[in-house]
Amino acid sequence: MKLLLKKRIIVPVFAGIIFLSTTAFKNDFFEIAKQIEIFTTLFKELNMNYVDETNPGDLMDHAIKSMLDGLDPYTRFMNEQDVEAARINNTGDYTGIGAKVRTFKDKLVIVEPYKGYPADEAGLKAGDEIVKVGDVVVETYKDEAGNLLQGTPGSSINVTFNRQGKQQTATIKRAEVEIKAVPHFSLVNEKTGYIVLSRFNRKASSETSYALRDLKAQGAERIILDLRGNPGGLLNEAVNIVNLFVPKGQLVVTTKSKVKKYNRTYYTKNNPIDTEIPIVVLIDGGSASASEIVSGSLQDLDRAVVVGSRSFGKGLVQRPKQLTYGTQVKITISRYYTPSGRCIQALDYWNRNNKGEAVRVKQENYNEFKTKNGRKVFDGGGVFPDVNLGASKNAAIVNSIEKENLIFNYATNYYYNHKIEDINSFKLSSSDFSNFKSYLKTNNYSFETDTEKSLYKALETAQKEELDDDIEKDFQTLIQNLNISKNSIIDENKAYLLKALTDEIVKRYVYREGLYDYYKTHDDPIKKATEILNNPLAYLNYLR
Repeated sequence: MKLLLKKRIIVPVFAGIIFLSTTAFKNDFFEIAKQIEIFTTLFKELNMNYVDETNPGDLMDHAIKSMLDGLDPYTRFMNEQDVEAARINNTGDYTGIGAKVRTFKDKLVIVEPYKGYPADEAGLKAGDEIVKVGDVVVETYKDEAGNLLQGTPGSSINVTFNRQGKQQTATIKRAEVEIKAVPHFSLVNEKTGYIVLSRFNRKASSETSYALRDLKAQGAERIILDLRGNPGGLLNEAVNIVNLFVPKGQLVVTTKSKVKKYNRTYYTKNNPIDTEIPIVVLIDGGSASASEIVSGSLQDLDRAVVVGSRSFGKGLVQRPKQLTYGTQVKITISRYYTPSGRCIQALDYWNRNNKGEAVRVKQENYNEFKTKNGRKVFDGGGVFPDVNLGASKNAAIVNSIEKENLIFNYATNYYYNHKIEDINSFKLSSSDFSNFKSYLKTNNYSFETDTEKSLYKALETAQKEELDDDIEKDFQTLIQNLNISKNSIIDENKAYLLKALTDEIVKRYVYREGLYDYYKTHDDPIKKATEILNNPLAYLNYLR
């Protein structure tokens, strides 16, 4: 990203960006002007006098992002590429190869080809590592390599990729790609409809409305709305989706900010589709923001039974502000509150611990609120389901395994070494889990806990102080015990890891669409939701 091209224009451009701000600037004119002057003077002197050549754009990018990191993870600077990515996320449309791609320094990895789109038609599979696009080698490309795959509809690109250690080539013809907010809807049984809502883009409410009407026409008399893993999106779309099930004029969410114009109340504006149809909403630890507005509001209004595990806990609202050179800043402007008056924000970014980390709101500090029927609900920690199927927070070591893409890579190897004739009968066994643990070892997976870091630091101090040699023996014993403990933690999370592995493997054979079909007969939360909906008395009892 290059905000500035010449050192001499640094000061006025940056000042211009800041002086476009509104209320906060007016309220503290002198202090803001003072800090701007200090910063621009420092920035000028640094770029003019530093012993080595500097890159003003990189320095500014780092300075801005470091400043925003001290606020919360949602207030962030967006360069031109980030702005385009946000546009795609909100609209669901772009031109490209039709695949989810992960960018590394030396390659582009196909995470998921979308069925029927160019990458799929060209034969690319999840796990393929693109190392060259046309004549451009990914490893030596300095800008965002993922942009190489985008282009005008109908244009073609040649890609060189590695698959299972062998290099191959393919020609991909770019096309318009539509990322659906509702990637799947169908009947679970004759009377129960199932709708997956994966994101809140501008098509979310219209696609959900279409799915609901279609399922009702097929005979659905009850609905499962799956919001698991949905990170949120547009607030207005969340309100419109609630509106499908509640009357016009119903309060859904309130936002409160220090800037008065951002204090808003959102009511339903349209006539609903069905205010009586029984609903179960599925949530988990990946359900955030707009997902929590929908699940929290339907819970507060006693309009749905919420099933699953505690949601993420993001009760903050962001608004993008235009800057110069096609950049933006997305700023947290307010907190939102569900109809009962609760804010479900879980982490306190404004009162951090001594390590500078945001702390989770303690349960003893939760406040009690009442639903429309007088049921107790609480703030401070996400939406807690009416039917809790277990904790959504995994151990740090499990999160590390996912972050290292070891589940993804194991699934890639599994796909090329196993033939599955009937995906509906597929189930990973305990021996498969043992194989996965062996895979972790052969790939030199290691996870250093905070406890280990502290122990190594203590040992280093002991050695400097020349303390008794027995300390080192005790240290080795502690490390051995920790390794045993880490293996135990992996075993304790066997069910979660097997499900994550199963999901990834099933997608390799039958795409994401097939995974949702697989869920209808194998997924425990869907089974529980169906059980509740099949018993009208039990369903009503949850709402009383």
